[in-house]
Amino acid sequence: MLDRQKIETILTRRFQGAPRDQVAAAANAIMGLDDEWEEIAGDETSRSRDHVPRPRDQELRFFRRRES
Repeated sequence: MLDRQKIETILTRRFQGAPRDQVAAAANAIMGLDDEWEEIAGDETSRSRDHVPRPRDQELRFFRRRES
């Protein structure tokens, strides 16, 4: 379960100076991920993971839109 206040806090810290309405819109989009999107795991993402640079301490997750 996602905590909206926690998401807003993280977004505000990460994007300092962002207007509150943009932070709220981003939080709305993140909260709606469970409804529209499903996480892709395993072999489907292995090729993509090799091409995305990222620091070692960060997690990389892939999502795709659910079929209607």
